[in-house]
Amino acid sequence: MPSALVHSRRVKDSLGPDHADNQSRRINTDPGGKDTMTVDKAPLPGGEAEPSGPPLDSAPSAAAGARRARPYRRGALIAVFAAIVLIVASTGTLVAARYAESFRQSSATVAEPPPLVEVQPAILPLPDAAPMPTQDEVAAALDPWLSDPALGSLAGRVTDASTGTVLWAQDHTERRIPASAAKVLTGAAALLVLPLDGRVETRVVAGSEPGEVVLVGAGDVTLSAQPEGAPTYYEGAPRIDDLAAQVRDSGTEVRRVVVDTTAFTGARLAPGWSPESVGEGYVAPMEPVMLDGGRIDPLEPESPRWDEPALAAGRTLAERLGADPDSVTAGVASTGAQVLAQVSSAPLRVRLDQFMQQSDNVLAEAIGREIAVAVGEPASFRGAVRAIPAVLAEHGLPADDIVLADASGLSRENVLSVSALDTLLARAAAESAAPEELAADDTAAALRPLLDLLPVAAGTGTLEARFTEAAASGTGWVRAKTGTLDGVNALAGYAVTRTGRVLTFAFISTDSSAFEARPALDALAAQLRTVPRAGE
Repeated sequence: MPSALVHSRRVKDSLGPDHADNQSRRINTDPGGKDTMTVDKAPLPGGEAEPSGPPLDSAPSAAAGARRARPYRRGALIAVFAAIVLIVASTGTLVAARYAESFRQSSATVAEPPPLVEVQPAILPLPDAAPMPTQDEVAAALDPWLSDPALGSLAGRVTDASTGTVLWAQDHTERRIPASAAKVLTGAAALLVLPLDGRVETRVVAGSEPGEVVLVGAGDVTLSAQPEGAPTYYEGAPRIDDLAAQVRDSGTEVRRVVVDTTAFTGARLAPGWSPESVGEGYVAPMEPVMLDGGRIDPLEPESPRWDEPALAAGRTLAERLGADPDSVTAGVASTGAQVLAQVSSAPLRVRLDQFMQQSDNVLAEAIGREIAVAVGEPASFRGAVRAIPAVLAEHGLPADDIVLADASGLSRENVLSVSALDTLLARAAAESAAPEELAADDTAAALRPLLDLLPVAAGTGTLEARFTEAAASGTGWVRAKTGTLDGVNALAGYAVTRTGRVLTFAFISTDSSAFEARPALDALAAQLRTVPRAGE
């Protein structure tokens, strides 16, 4: 039985050499048709195998003859199979040749590729003749959405930027907590009194004792602990490693680091701030030098902050200089002390973009102090909150409805009206019949960059993941500053109608949940994009 023989061999092969028996078994069939088993014994000690099976001179059995004949039948089958393959291959070659000849003789042609389209990206002005929507049209667009309970208690106003005409208003003179929408005021005041290319310097000067250096902060909170080549949280931030390298290059042997924080005065936390906000990563105690906005994790937006960010920066500098970080203390630099190292922040224009896009509270407070110093106020919370409304009022913007406790909007003691917010934005977006008229309006010209600082709906900053579903029509056509505190949600910016008219708006929702109010406010602002032309 050849099949039994094959099976026996397969079982042995599958076991492998480690499992081979000392005796191999083979099943044969005798001429009488009975199965017999012969055993090939293991080799003798001398290396020869004991004879087994039929004698060498005995006649072969029928089964043995069948096994010898099998290779011939297999060879015949292989020959037949090869012939079939040859025939199929020859037929395929003939068909392919005839098809190729037919294709060559046909009149089919390959079409020429279409010409390349030249893309010319550009920022184009809105049409001059875009019609102003009527109050009824704006009301018709907003009314279906105003009944959404997610909005809580809503105050809002919408204005035509070109004419200053108020197109819709609701509780617009009522003072409300603005949350981070208050950053619009800080950004506007900065544009009005600070140079866009202004930078803040951080220095290391010689101390009063040998081996002592003083880290002197002037208000740059973006100084980074990240090494050269690594990303920093703030774009264009200077690095403390640069300061350390300059100190080493000066030849100074440093044994002790002192930190001078006298550039800022007053409390380190604003009225209305919770100390828990430091550990939660929303803000750091305000000091004139800190690393990565006081973040313990330099790249995490809401990383817990250092309780003493200036001393933390001093300890990092000491480590980079090989001094004892535990010996770092606060102190005051001597007047006229030798400057050993100095680095500068990114320009104001970059820092404004960062604090507006990411709603960065620490950076907003630092710029608030720059505003205060520019108008003769102390670099403190009190100085900043006096300076910001004063600057706005000096430039003809409403300030009577503004009461501030900080420059970032984190405090719940900040209050203002949506009318004040909307008026400021409308002034920034005001259009003139001729460019020279805009140039003559110094305030409007200075405020114009404010529009570009606002996050883009579904595109950038705090609006990157917003304006979906019901608010999708506002994608790319709305730019606005967000604001969120417990029970308070705000959105203030501008929208371009489908006919090209710019409408500014300010919405503040109170007694509302952020998860519900945010999409509701987005949908409300997005409706301004859909406003039809007058008379349509």
